[in-house]
Amino acid sequence: MSRFQREPVKLVPVPSPNFIPERDVDKTPILEVSHLGIDFGGLTAVDDFNMAIGRTEIAGLIGPNGAGKTTVFNLLTKVYQPTRGTIMLDGRDTAGMNTIQVNKLGIARTFQNIRLFKALSVMDNVLIGLHNEMDYHLPSAVFRFPSYWRSEKIAKGRALELLSIFDMQDLADAKAGSLPYGAQRRLEIVRALGTNPSLLLLDEPAAGMNPSETTELMENIQKIRDTFKIAIMLIEHDMSLVMGICEGIGVLNYGKVIAKGTPEDIQSNPQVIEAYLGKKKEAN
Repeated sequence: MSRFQREPVKLVPVPSPNFIPERDVDKTPILEVSHLGIDFGGLTAVDDFNMAIGRTEIAGLIGPNGAGKTTVFNLLTKVYQPTRGTIMLDGRDTAGMNTIQVNKLGIARTFQNIRLFKALSVMDNVLIGLHNEMDYHLPSAVFRFPSYWRSEKIAKGRALELLSIFDMQDLADAKAGSLPYGAQRRLEIVRALGTNPSLLLLDEPAAGMNPSETTELMENIQKIRDTFKIAIMLIEHDMSLVMGICEGIGVLNYGKVIAKGTPEDIQSNPQVIEAYLGKKKEAN
């Protein structure tokens, strides 16, 4: 049995067809998505997607394979531009923004398939994530002015601090590609945190992890939320992780949200059970 226990939370409605944790209701949701959709030619991949995430919420997006979950992440991070709908991040409309602009606005992500610079060191991978905080310009870097060395020293200290979340500071000089699979997953999360997000998107963070590593990941996700006071949204097929750590969960099927609520609500929802297990055949 997992030693991890999720604190009970009450979801309350906000002025839209969404819910956020009661503790966040006095603040503007960090993310508000209204009637979001995207078409690829004649195919509608996501349709009328609505969701809000509170400023300190750990939220989940689940659904069968091919339901459109990663497409939603790609829309939120502007890998794809939506065909319709609105994405409000920290109270600002992201219409027309690109991936770099929404990252600077406060959204960061990891990927279903690990995307590290595997030939670079662990430290260098995290430093790349810290680009938003680097306080020097090209001439300073080329000619190695004192301001460059000051910024480098601050950035490396920050990188070690972030690596210590996962007890990876002693691996700073190792090549990223030499790390075990689970450690590469953790490094990708650390690099995303380096961009100083207010919303962290995790795409299948437990993929390839054993039960012990998954339990440790759950503890670290909550630690990240509590330490940095940020919201986290994850896509995950490991239902023990989702039900164990998420406070609000949305269920996607064929590009549409079919259910929202607490883990307890979702586990007992007939539409969710049917989406995962199929419809029972009636006896003749």
